[in-house]
Amino acid sequence: MELLEKLTILSDAAKYDAACTSSGVKRSFQPGKIGNTSSSIAGCCHSFSADGRCITLLKVLMTNCCVYDCKYCVNRRSNDVRRTAFTPRELAELTIGFYRRNYIEGLFLSSGVLRNADYTTEQMIRALRILRQDYGFNGYIHAKAIPGTSPELVQQLGLLADRMSVNIELPSQQGLQTLAPDKSREAILRPMGLIRDKAFESRQELVKYKHAPRFAPAGQSTQLIVGATQDNDRHILRLTEALYQKYRLKRVFYSAYVPVVENSLLPALDTKPPLLREHRLYQADWLLRFYGFQASELLDEAHPNFDPQLDPKCSWAVTHLEQFPVEVMRADYETLLRVPGVGPTSAKRIVSARRTAHLRFEDLKKLGVVLKRAQFFLLCDGRAAPGLRFSAATLVQQLKAVERSPPGKWNSYRCSTQLDNQSMTWRDVVFQYDGTFEGFLCCVFESYVNKEFPIAFSGDEECWSLYDVRYVVTQREHASRVYHSILRRSKAAADVVRRGFLTCLPEKETRLYALIKK
Repeated sequence: MELLEKLTILSDAAKYDAACTSSGVKRSFQPGKIGNTSSSIAGCCHSFSADGRCITLLKVLMTNCCVYDCKYCVNRRSNDVRRTAFTPRELAELTIGFYRRNYIEGLFLSSGVLRNADYTTEQMIRALRILRQDYGFNGYIHAKAIPGTSPELVQQLGLLADRMSVNIELPSQQGLQTLAPDKSREAILRPMGLIRDKAFESRQELVKYKHAPRFAPAGQSTQLIVGATQDNDRHILRLTEALYQKYRLKRVFYSAYVPVVENSLLPALDTKPPLLREHRLYQADWLLRFYGFQASELLDEAHPNFDPQLDPKCSWAVTHLEQFPVEVMRADYETLLRVPGVGPTSAKRIVSARRTAHLRFEDLKKLGVVLKRAQFFLLCDGRAAPGLRFSAATLVQQLKAVERSPPGKWNSYRCSTQLDNQSMTWRDVVFQYDGTFEGFLCCVFESYVNKEFPIAFSGDEECWSLYDVRYVVTQREHASRVYHSILRRSKAAADVVRRGFLTCLPEKETRLYALIKK
């Protein structure tokens, strides 16, 4: 089989793994080595480095052959798919070839289980050793540890990789026994504990010896599948909290289950992936990591799942109204963090700015506070936002209306239970287009003509969303009308829009759309 054909098969087989990030590691230049931790090539995916740069990784499997028969997996033993495998030399040469052509800056390597866990891990180690030692590759590498691998091989793999991960995938033991009977909870958690211990030992050695070998310096992560089993959000979030505390994970990734196989124990093939639920779990995950929340505060037995129409922080706030409103001039940093619309950066700015001035609501907006949410929960010098009208009975509906409203259609200072008629007529959709600048401008044209607000933009061939997906055909006359309209208003704005579209920023289309609407 040709190498390019292998790449096509093994990169497609790796696309369901969400735990692909290079954040948290910095590899500076080293003499005699190449690759320092910016393409539309098979297997390339975008990620972000610790300094915020958008980088590209080669995301592939070592092999899609697997001795396991996990019912939810497209690579399971009983599934009739084309099978192949890289040799260690092939994978190393492919990676270094892509790097030299400036296609990638790192490697994300996972694998099915060929023969057994130890044999597969040995193949991965050989490939990474060729990269690191023979080619002097100093770029980012994320390697998946396979459950059941011997501790010695896990240690060797960790010395070659920047980040390691062991995918739990199914949140409960019952789900694991039902859908992945070949795996066990102990086999998954054992390498996670080993990675934690070896990383700690490595940090201790680096204190004593500057050039001691580093073991997985960017830490470890895992992935949980959402929607394949009946596990509720409360169970998933409690598991996430325990993983952060016990195994010192850097990230827990959530992957909305995409039905790819037909099985009576799984959702039907026409079931849409629970993308909004995945989004709410990510929001709650940030509350655990950066906002000082605990899982028990966000969900309980009476409310085991998040409200899909309200973000978790707002949901918590409306059930704890006795703690609000908060006085901006007196509240401590931890209290400000619990206010919807206030994040760690804006909370620090408030604490710093109020030392020298009395803050008003217009000042808070300049400090980065999202007033359309925060105005319900804050006081400035004992006063609420001018013209603000709400009650405990209407607050939830008003916050939900804020979530649905397009940018620029909500008055941050005057909010009532009745929305502007123009706002109510706009329909939320996902625009799918050909990925060109002209195609994006046509999306803007269609948005205004049909009064449709783009929740997201997609350039993928297959677009999964809870919202209506509409494909926009690129028409040069429509694109020209939009661009010349922007140009007439401001030549600088037109230049910003064009340059902004060429960046690799996440959700760049959504940000540019908000800029155009201003």
